[in-house]
Amino acid sequence: MARNHEVTNEQALLNSQGEINEPGWARHQVWKYQRSAIKAPKWRIKEWDYYIVMGDDFGAAFTVSDDGYIGLQSVSLLRFDDKPWEHTETVLNAFPMGKIHLPESSSSGPTEYKDDRLKLCFEVIEGKRRIVCDFKNFDGDKGLSCDITLDQPDMDTMVIATPWDKKHAFYYNQKINCMRASGYVEYDGRRYEFDPGKNFGTLDWGRGVWTYDNTWFWGSGNADVGGKSFGFNIGYGFGNTSAASENVIFFDGKAHKLDDVVFNIPETSYYDKWTFGSSDGRFEMEFIPILDRAACLDYKIIVSDQHQVFGRMSGKAVLDDGTPIEIKDVLCFAEKVHNKY
Repeated sequence: MARNHEVTNEQALLNSQGEINEPGWARHQVWKYQRSAIKAPKWRIKEWDYYIVMGDDFGAAFTVSDDGYIGLQSVSLLRFDDKPWEHTETVLNAFPMGKIHLPESSSSGPTEYKDDRLKLCFEVIEGKRRIVCDFKNFDGDKGLSCDITLDQPDMDTMVIATPWDKKHAFYYNQKINCMRASGYVEYDGRRYEFDPGKNFGTLDWGRGVWTYDNTWFWGSGNADVGGKSFGFNIGYGFGNTSAASENVIFFDGKAHKLDDVVFNIPETSYYDKWTFGSSDGRFEMEFIPILDRAACLDYKIIVSDQHQVFGRMSGKAVLDDGTPIEIKDVLCFAEKVHNKY
């Protein structure tokens, strides 16, 4: 069971040997990440900013990443209506190794990528985040554009500093849930609008040095519960989590730490009902899949088998003081990913 050591003192993420100073979790970025402090080769460093924004029956995701020997800049549009559909387009870059200049803090920016086809920018403004995208020929001759604003008031987040059982390998990650979304995505003559009264965005901000072969599980969702924001971040498979897991529920701006959460994925099909259970009994959910955003690549040295499954979650989460929060049919996602890279 994870001990869930909370770190509150501001400090450098890595010591002079390139290892994490104090593994654990925090509510804010108390660790200072410096790319120059990493002792691993540049081609092993992985850095990314990933935003996912969910509407009533649609969603959009945006990634700017530098994974050392490859960069992956991607945009996804997803629909969860009576004819579920998704399209993902990715631009690959060879050996960026720091040339994309991702910020060393999630509160600074901008994070930006530009070429002749794709312009993607994540801005950090006081209390807000802005996503602006112009993707030519996103789907055949159909372009995609967006201008989305996410409100980020003073609230708890989930930050984790996790070592691997290998020298110089580590995972530094922040998840910012419950950011109310406004703005739009335009594609194929249709404008998809976000309503800040009930729609939210999430940031997955990651920096680190990963080991070669990993399988991870991650789930996230947000909702408005009685006029107050509710969200969750659940996952495992990211290094040695003996100091802390990344399992957290958010309610009205506060983080409530969970112990271990297990994804019960049916062997029959990713589209069959999933269940989730926690070792402390505080996260018990059922998940009805709608859409499996699956991708499988096998280049022998580089292998990726991804299933990011979108659906609706129902069940009970329990706050630190024992208060139960009931949710029903919350649009969210849960994924299983196996990567060798």
